[in-house]
Amino acid sequence: MIKELFAEQNITIGDREEGLFDTYYHNLISWNEKFNLTAITDLREVVLKHFIDSVIAEKYFPHGASVVDVGSGAGFPAIPLKIVRGDLDITMLEALNKRVGFLQDTLAVLDIEGRALHLRAEDAAYGAMRESFDVATARAVTGAKQLVQYLLPLVKVGGCAVLYKGADVEAELKEAEIAVKTLGGMISRVDRVDYAGMGRSIVVIDKIFTTPSAYPRRKIK
Repeated sequence: MIKELFAEQNITIGDREEGLFDTYYHNLISWNEKFNLTAITDLREVVLKHFIDSVIAEKYFPHGASVVDVGSGAGFPAIPLKIVRGDLDITMLEALNKRVGFLQDTLAVLDIEGRALHLRAEDAAYGAMRESFDVATARAVTGAKQLVQYLLPLVKVGGCAVLYKGADVEAELKEAEIAVKTLGGMISRVDRVDYAGMGRSIVVIDKIFTTPSAYPRRKIK
């Protein structure tokens, strides 16, 4: 069923990937009984609204890229991306320790490489991770104006931030324009992706110069 659902969206996955997604789903549901990871539990809905929604942007991630996923939650988009793109080097940052436990367990159960850290993005940006990743990404975290303050300080010059946003994103990006420029970024593309009756905007922000040392602010507003 999982492979067929991907195929309906013109995404081809193999038997190995299907098996990993199936294991991921069952581990998610098992942990979800202990504490809330997702309100979506039906297999079809999880595949469409979490797995496929995560991988629709995979073409924006360069081959072999080091990727940081901010506010990973239940592992979206990082783990689905890693399943279909084994070349990616993924690091997941999550502020809630229980979720970090789930992410670490899932990496182990799936036997895939990656890191899940109990760390806030604004704290990571003042350590060794500052401007160290090729790509920073986030899904369903916060508005674009706030989100770029989490992502861009972690991206090296020449890299990019990939934002998973809703279908109507124009006003949100207009509000974020000053923040993007201040943090060293430039919006390079906004692509609309429609699938299974749902709409997404994938926003790519290129990192064109170093983020000033005053950013991100410790408490982002």
